[in-house]
Amino acid sequence: MNEFESIYNEYFKRIYAFLSKMCPDPFLCEEMTQETFYQAFISFHRYDGSCEIFTWLAAVAKNTYFKYLRKNRIQTVDIDLIPDGDGGDADPATVYQRKMTGEAVKKAVSQLPNKYRDVVVLRIYAELSFADIGKSLGISENSAKVIFFRAKKMLKEALNEYQL
Repeated sequence: MNEFESIYNEYFKRIYAFLSKMCPDPFLCEEMTQETFYQAFISFHRYDGSCEIFTWLAAVAKNTYFKYLRKNRIQTVDIDLIPDGDGGDADPATVYQRKMTGEAVKKAVSQLPNKYRDVVVLRIYAELSFADIGKSLGISENSAKVIFFRAKKMLKEALNEYQL
């Protein structure tokens, strides 16, 4: 019990930050972070130490979030691959273009097949290595690299349709 409490204290902020990049609602993010640690606690006996604890917790958090989306029939994942804000530009055209680009990226990521979206989310937001992504998803490191490369190609093609 004390071991899990120290894990909770050490990783709570990182898991919350990971979830907040997918979910803009801070209250929902807090709830999902708590649910992540609850799910991790009840399945801690299955953690075999083959990957870092954060990698395992990020996978639990990702599954918690996608379970929430399915349960509430939310079809799009709110992922920002492009930073919000105007970056200091006062030009309204630039601000508008960034907003439109961000929306196009969100839509393109949400339309990726699950295995591609999972790798993209774990690579970009959890900042996991390909080895950790492979362990988390039960695939090889090379498979994670290939899937990420293909996902980037799919995203580029999808974004070309928006003529950004």
